[in-house]
Order: sequence, then structure tokens, then C-alpha cells
Amino acid sequence: MFTRYLLPAVALVALAFAVMQMTKAQQKPPPVTPAIEPGKSPYTHQLAGAGLVESETENIAVGSNVPGVVQRVFVVAGQRVKPGERLFELDDRSLKAEREVRLALKASAQATYHKLMLPPREEERPAFEARVREAEANRNDLNQTYERLNQAAGRSPGAVSGDELSRRKLAVTVADAQVARAKADLKLWAAGAWEPDRKIAEANVAQADAQVRQTETELERLTVFAPRTQWKDTSGGREVPDDADVRYEVLQVNVRPGEFVGNVAGQALVVLGRVGNLHVRVDLDENDISRFDTKFVGVAKPRGNPDASYPLTFVRIEPYVIPKKSLTGAGTERVDTRVLQVIYSLDTAGQPQLYVGQQMDVFLNAKK
Repeated sequence: MFTRYLLPAVALVALAFAVMQMTKAQQKPPPVTPAIEPGKSPYTHQLAGAGLVESETENIAVGSNVPGVVQRVFVVAGQRVKPGERLFELDDRSLKAEREVRLALKASAQATYHKLMLPPREEERPAFEARVREAEANRNDLNQTYERLNQAAGRSPGAVSGDELSRRKLAVTVADAQVARAKADLKLWAAGAWEPDRKIAEANVAQADAQVRQTETELERLTVFAPRTQWKDTSGGREVPDDADVRYEVLQVNVRPGEFVGNVAGQALVVLGRVGNLHVRVDLDENDISRFDTKFVGVAKPRGNPDASYPLTFVRIEPYVIPKKSLTGAGTERVDTRVLQVIYSLDTAGQPQLYVGQQMDVFLNAKK
């Protein structure tokens, strides 16, 4: 009975289960809805590219002129600074000590120069004249002694030896030379400083002054300032000079007191930018370059908020095609392609706030 009724029933249940599983396996899964809808192009014919928001003056990566240990940082992220304001400074104790030494050397060189420029001191004249009289008196004394001995030798040969007479005569010659030297010293004093000596002293002063200015320049280089650069106002299309009321926003601060920094190229210690009119730097694929026209209008939509739409105004083209660096993360994206970078100005009126570095989807109306 078991074999006759139960086994067919089990077979029927297994068959029904197999048919049900096969039916479920052939059904298509429901479409997956993304957590955040991507931006959609409002144009039928379009050029699309990924863009990064940047400041109007581009992102200025400020580095250090010289290596050293950071002593003070004067700014924080989000702060507004004017061109020429201090950003941070390095330890300056060694250069300040060196400046004091060079200032002392400069003072010494200046004192020597001023001394040579002054006329001879009258207080020194009696000393030089006394030396002349002393030399003359000594010469006269030696000359008289020699004359007496010479006369005695003439009256009584053998009274004075020839060696003694020769020694006395040589002493008179030495005394004559001493008188001549004393008179020459007096004349040299009266003439004052020699012109070449003055030139040398003047050159020493200039050298000492240059060394002081060199140290002061090195001290100034220890303090990093916001750059003074001209930039183009995209809203009016005019060049804004350095002395205009321009303010940068501190976008990023990557340095702290006590840290060692070097003068490595591309090391962004402080990032600045003017964010009055934001720009977006769009990467156009090299395959789309031939279709691009600067007259195309378009919109940009930020990632994560496809409902927001920012009208674009063409600013300029970076005419050098570069390897693609800004990746979107799409699975079909090629990393070995090259892109043309086009800069547009963003109209942010009435739209959510944007931040520098934010990624956007850009769509251009390419309808002929």
C-alpha cells in the first residue's frame, strides 16, 4: 500500500516544487532603483563631461620659499584674506642673530669710512712735530760726538780707533734716516686719507649693507603672504589690479606650528581662491573634441542633487589636451583617455551652495 499510494504522492509534490522553482528562476528581477538619481541631460543632442568646481582665480596652492620649522600660522580654513596678508611664518631666530652680527659689521665699516673722510686731527700735530724734534736732537747729539772723535783722531793719531769712528759715523747716518722718517710721517698725516683707501672703505660699507639687506630678505622669505596677482573678473571681463579690494578665501590649511616644511614644488601648504564667481573645469573626452563649440550653452548638475541646475557661461579653453585625472568611478570609464579642459562660469543665483572641489555632471547643448 505504501508503494502503491505514498510514492506517487511524493513524486507529485516534488514535480510541483520543481515546476514552481523553474517558474521563479525564469522571472526577470525588478529594476534596482539607485539611492540617488544621477543627473539627466535636458538636451537631445549633447556633449557631456565631468567637472570640478574651482575658484575664480583657480585654486592657488601656496608653498614655502625656504625649508624650516613653522613658528606661527595666521589663518584658518574659511577665513578671508587680502593679497599681501600673512599666512604663516617659519622659525626666524637664527637669521635674526645673523642680522645683528651683520649690523655690527656694517656699523664698523661705516665708522672706518667716516674716519677716513674727516680731515687730520689737529690734536695729533704736536705728537708728530715732537717726534721730528726728537729725531733731530738725537742726530745732532750723535753728529757732535762723531765730530769730536774725528778731531781728536786728527790731532793724535791712534787716540781713537778706526772702528769706533766708523761706528759713530754709521750712527749719524741712522739718525739722519730717523729724522727723514719723522718728517715723512708728519707730511703723511697732514695729507690726510689716501683716495684709494677711501674707495676701499666705501666698498666695505656697501658690502656690509648688502649683507644686511640679504639677511633681511631671507627673514622676509620666512613669512609667506597671500600672493599679489592680477585676475580676470568673468562677470565684467576686466583685469582687476593688485591694489583692488580683492579677498581670497582660505580653502585649506595643511600646516601646523612645529611642523617641518620644505620648498618642494607642488606642496600645497595653504590653498587659496576667490570664490565670488565659481568656475567649473569640465573634462571633454578626446573623441568629442571635434564636436565641441565655444558657443554651446549648457548646465551643470551637482552629484547627489540632480534637481539643481546651474547655467554655464563660457570662460576659456585650456588648449593643451592632458591625460584624464578626474575619475567619476563609472565602470565603463577609460583611464587611458585624454581630455580637453574647458572652463565655464557658474550662475549660482537661487541655487544651493556649491563648494570648491565638488564634482558636477555637465551637459552641453550640441544641437546643430
